[in-house]
Amino acid sequence: MDVKEAKAKFIESWGKMASEWGINRSMAQVHALLLISPEPLTADQVMEELDIARGNANMNIRALLDWGLVHKQLRPGERKEYFIAEKDMWTVVRQIIINRKKRELDPMLRVLDEMAGVEENCPESEHFCTVVRDIRKFSHKASQTLDSLVKAEANWFTHTFLNMVR
Repeated sequence: MDVKEAKAKFIESWGKMASEWGINRSMAQVHALLLISPEPLTADQVMEELDIARGNANMNIRALLDWGLVHKQLRPGERKEYFIAEKDMWTVVRQIIINRKKRELDPMLRVLDEMAGVEENCPESEHFCTVVRDIRKFSHKASQTLDSLVKAEANWFTHTFLNMVR
């Protein structure tokens, strides 16, 4: 397999993996392209390389900027914006955790905290409260664990993760 084939396969696989996790496939493919590109690319280069529309490229680059997975680079004397992916995988994982937690877990925690005030005055409400209390307890523990993980150093995480999988 030559490098061009390998790049195409990586981009496609990164997009497929992300879509399995509920992330937009195009956004993941833009991220993959920028991740494996040795030099920053313009939105036009991203469009051309991935054969996607300008709006699609721009929208996904902006989303990746918002997630902190891509950085903008300006070159003196040029009007074009260049984009480069964060290459440090620990930083990438941390940014994904931060953003997924903010978009998914934190809103659910707010709803569960709100439901903690439901009165238990009948069998149905008792059952409901028990289930919500268990989910709430687990969700808060998950949130605390993710917060600790985000604060952890890369070496600690790698060491701990490798010990878990052995």
